[in-house]
Amino acid sequence: MKVSDIMTDKVVSVGKDEPVLTAARLLKRYNVGSLPVVDGDKRLRGIITDRDIALRCVAAEGDPHSVRVSEIMSRGIITVAPDDLVDSAVRCMSDDQVRRLPVVEDGRLVGMVSLCDMARSRSCEMEAAEALAEISSNIRRR
Repeated sequence: MKVSDIMTDKVVSVGKDEPVLTAARLLKRYNVGSLPVVDGDKRLRGIITDRDIALRCVAAEGDPHSVRVSEIMSRGIITVAPDDLVDSAVRCMSDDQVRRLPVVEDGRLVGMVSLCDMARSRSCEMEAAEALAEISSNIRRR
């Protein structure tokens, strides 16, 4: 099975030159923890998370009205292509301890694939469970 078979192709993203406040509002509106960051050509430039906003803007006493997304976003993100096998995406998620991956074609964002997408697909349930177990393996229980 390919990533394109299970990915979400309607992705909410934020522009790299937008103020952090815009990203925070989008995170709240869509009830998500991260947003892909794109430029004017929909080329993926990074990801901004609620944690990026809290630590790199708010805790650093930055003004979310004036700090730009590109100043605090995470760079060097792992991506997959629509034609990649789901098994490959699972390995990436496990290796890099992430629950979602941007899907990129020719440098442009075309979708997102998440553990949730995998869990919804009957043929991927086991892979999703294994990836979640790997991602969660560094969590310590008290």
